[in-house]
Amino acid sequence: MSEVPVRLSVNGRTHEVDVEPRLLLVHLLRDRLGLTGTHVGCDTTSCGACTVHLDGESVKSCTVLAVQADGCEVTTIEGLADGDALHPVQEAFWEDHGLQCGFCTPGMIMRAVDLLAHDPDPTEEEIRRGLEGNLCRCTGYHNIVRAVKDAARHPHAGRIPAPGVSADGAGAGRELAQEGLGA
Repeated sequence: MSEVPVRLSVNGRTHEVDVEPRLLLVHLLRDRLGLTGTHVGCDTTSCGACTVHLDGESVKSCTVLAVQADGCEVTTIEGLADGDALHPVQEAFWEDHGLQCGFCTPGMIMRAVDLLAHDPDPTEEEIRRGLEGNLCRCTGYHNIVRAVKDAARHPHAGRIPAPGVSADGAGAGRELAQEGLGA
């Protein structure tokens, strides 16, 4: 199968790559661009570990073809931190212990940011409903919900920082890999 050119902006950095038409966005991000914070959990849109923002909306990148992202802005968990400063949702997950193994955490955070962008003051029930489709196999979700509720107190919790991460998409996101808040 012949490759097709795709041009997209990921965490503020423009990439031009040739891809097979059937390549999933999650595999482009992880395997070709080295942004491993976006996790592959199920490949069937069931778990949400691969959630990223595509033109400002959260999507499960295991169900988006890379060619569908041509001309789009993609934000991954690595792109949320503003330099060394955690995004308010990342900070709340850290402070409220909204993670255990950390596998679901990047997708959960990306979904939570989108939720707070659309509803800056959600109730606990609205948070639980808003996170449906993002699964955590370790917790009862109590600390995750608390983290989102606490993050909602921050005026910028639903915002994605302006592009400006380092050229490799790193910044604080790279260091967060070992903590489950990034890769």
